[in-house]
Amino acid sequence: MTDPVFRQTDRPLAERARDLLDRLTPQERIAMLHQAAPAIERLGVAEFRTGCEALHGAAWLGTATVFPQSVGLAATWDTAAVEAVGEVAATEVRAKRAENPLVSLNVWAPVVNTLRHPGWGRNEEGYSEDPHLTGHFGAAYSRGLRGTHERVWRTVPALKHFLAYSNETDRSTTSSEMSLRTLHEEELPAFREAIEDGVAGGMMLAYNRVNGTAAHTQPELVAEARSWTDESLAVVSDAGAPKFLVELQREHPDKIHGAAALIRSGLDSFTDDDADAEPTLTAVRGALEAGLLTEADIDRAVLRLLEMRIRSGEFDGDADPYASIGIDHIDLPASRELARDVVGKSVVVLRNDDAVLPLASPRRIAVVGPLADAVLTDWYAGTPPYAVGIATGLRERYPDAEVEVVTGADTVALRASNGRYVRSDADGSVVIADAAAATEEALFEFADWGDGILVIRSQASGRLITGGAWPMRADATRVGGWIVQESFRRVVHADATWSLLHLGSGRWVRTLRDSGLIAVDGVTPEQAERFTARVVRSGSAAVASAAAAADVVVVAVGNDPHLAGRETEDRPHILLPAASVELWKTVREANARSVLTIVSSYPYVLGEGVSDAPTVVWSSHGGQELGHGIADILSGDREPFGRLAQSWPATPEQAGDLFDYDTLRQQATYRHQPGEFAFPFGHGLTYTSVAYSAVTLSADTVDAPEVTLRHPGFTPRAHESVVTARVSVSNNGERPAEELVQVYALRSDEAAPRRLLLAYARVRLEPGETREVELPFAVERLATWDDAARVEGAPRDWLHEGALRVRPGTYRIAAGTSSQALPAEAALTVA
Repeated sequence: MTDPVFRQTDRPLAERARDLLDRLTPQERIAMLHQAAPAIERLGVAEFRTGCEALHGAAWLGTATVFPQSVGLAATWDTAAVEAVGEVAATEVRAKRAENPLVSLNVWAPVVNTLRHPGWGRNEEGYSEDPHLTGHFGAAYSRGLRGTHERVWRTVPALKHFLAYSNETDRSTTSSEMSLRTLHEEELPAFREAIEDGVAGGMMLAYNRVNGTAAHTQPELVAEARSWTDESLAVVSDAGAPKFLVELQREHPDKIHGAAALIRSGLDSFTDDDADAEPTLTAVRGALEAGLLTEADIDRAVLRLLEMRIRSGEFDGDADPYASIGIDHIDLPASRELARDVVGKSVVVLRNDDAVLPLASPRRIAVVGPLADAVLTDWYAGTPPYAVGIATGLRERYPDAEVEVVTGADTVALRASNGRYVRSDADGSVVIADAAAATEEALFEFADWGDGILVIRSQASGRLITGGAWPMRADATRVGGWIVQESFRRVVHADATWSLLHLGSGRWVRTLRDSGLIAVDGVTPEQAERFTARVVRSGSAAVASAAAAADVVVVAVGNDPHLAGRETEDRPHILLPAASVELWKTVREANARSVLTIVSSYPYVLGEGVSDAPTVVWSSHGGQELGHGIADILSGDREPFGRLAQSWPATPEQAGDLFDYDTLRQQATYRHQPGEFAFPFGHGLTYTSVAYSAVTLSADTVDAPEVTLRHPGFTPRAHESVVTARVSVSNNGERPAEELVQVYALRSDEAAPRRLLLAYARVRLEPGETREVELPFAVERLATWDDAARVEGAPRDWLHEGALRVRPGTYRIAAGTSSQALPAEAALTVA
């Protein structure tokens, strides 16, 4: 018997999808619209789930290779490396699917929202403050996720989150106000390259509103994204957003009207109520019965979902070229090697004024701070098969040196009001105030992550106190969870006693009467236990002692990705936490040979006492190979490679207002900021001396291109007007340089960015080498939005009331090592 058309791999995608659609009953079609689509047994169609997390590796599926956070991947400025990470992530998703068929090959990655403000709680999920660079790296990651097979995709990426989303505070009710200029110059370009290049097969809509209307019900915006490709683009909702449309955004009176508006706006799949599809299906049926939707509306959406599933090889059997991927593809040796290589490439040397780096052959190394030997993962990370911290990496690199680790946390004994000390047993199953003395089992380390946020570790169990159990336990291996259960705030009373507030629940820690068990259930401050605290060992004193005895001190500070900035929670401020500042000052007073090593999901304003730190290195949370990657750079075993794809402000004011999306008006990001950043976009040092001597252009004068609706990316297309900048760059030092040659357009026109990245190239320069590097760019990259311009044939809607136009005049084309260090330039006249 001949296979049905939808299983015939030699037939066109659209034909296969249409055949399968035609075989479905009306009710089966409706059922496909929910994230948990049922099996159609009579057709041999399996149960299906929309969505799998794979932001920087396969996530939420158990053990998987954990790579640097996306903001760290961007710091490599290496699209081949980013693509390779995407390939491993997709392969491991495939491996997990071989073990569990409900693992989806529709991956919800990458995030291509621009990092316009470092206070955004999800900063680590994005790539860059530059929308085109964000789109470029997002396309590279998507290319790895997609694979190179002409017909079958390794996974089908869905870009997140469309559109204008970069605040967590009240994210489903706030409105991102978008001028047409901001939309076309700074928001849409981040999504375009991956879709236009055919490496993204889906898109997730954003929780927020855009200009007062839910982003989930903006048909013109969705249609614009779909216009960038001739291929199908499946659009999914963010989790719970269909419900929010009615309950929070209050744009529709009920779920029936909400479902109709979502589907008419271009949504294909409802992510709502977890695996319970019935509320969604009831709403869609009601919309059909009320005449708010037609069967044709349903068919269009289902057809796109079926095309997405067919792309993944779901119906191809053994003809799926990726069918042989099994669970043995998790944690391959090559994946470990890639993880280490990418971490090393992502580390950025921000400052090296006293030439402490690279380290020579220290005999004693002190690694101090909360991240001295800790490897932390974020919400969208997998479970690493192993983890190498900074101290461990340095021990391996310097086997003859003594490496001392001091976290800087105070060791404290707490005596409850019953006169007994709080203790934990060895497995952390009991936390109870029944100890007669402050013995080792009654000691706890209090780690300060800034702004009064404390994490408490039992010395008896070696694990964290958690308020997620009743009564409390000391058995948490990490800070984590959708609602964090391991964070507390200390309140010191006038009599010097302490009370502890559990931040996850907002309840107070108290001692249960007669039993002595400790529980989180106090509703009012008056119900809170008042502990008498004794600092048994001072973390600050231990840091000072270790620093004074060391040849060099590595001060490892930064953030825990689940605290003070994460999904649902914007950062309280962008300053380096006071505890980290004090730690740095303590070290500097004891030892001048110190390296401030910041491991964080975002930039900091370093502030007084730290802003002049002579040696500063940054890494994102780099995953399982963090320690090796940082040790490779600190030791000089590999040349510094990383460069910032996001500026580090000198003051909080430079970042602007988190809720104001008009960066031009605010003079925010590298494109518009008139002042100097502490560490600008594109910045990163080498261990040698690189000089730029000249820029020449292939043409000094060009005609203004025709108006357009789309900014080109970093790879000029055949129909575009191309100018090539030739940059002369020399390595005048004694070590090789992994240089990032950057070319910008500089303007003082109020309607244009002050500086705009046009092109970049990675080159390795040997000592004494001079090279002329060619960097082509499309003149259309200079275009800015003009409300009066029109593109013939453009859609007649609000989104296209204007066009992008390259304005005549003279542009300074400058080259250098960052957006602020541009010593060589030439003039380009647009006639």
